[in-house]
Amino acid sequence: MHMKTKMRLMASLKIWVVIYPSITLFLAAFGNWLAPLPLYQRTFLLTISLVPWIVFVGVPLVDKLIGWISPSSQKENAPR
Repeated sequence: MHMKTKMRLMASLKIWVVIYPSITLFLAAFGNWLAPLPLYQRTFLLTISLVPWIVFVGVPLVDKLIGWISPSSQKENAPR
């Protein structure tokens, strides 16, 4: 597999690992409150809340966990 493709696949998996539980917990906590709102408003509230969480907290946390588990993976994913 081409290295760039492998890095993109790993990035997409890291993002998914953060997105799936985040959306699930968000909807479990606020789903009933959001249900009466139109879809575009629910989507806006979900994304305005979760995108910063995912970018600034979730993915960096996953990166740290991967670094603790496999220190060699940090070297592979380090910018060149």
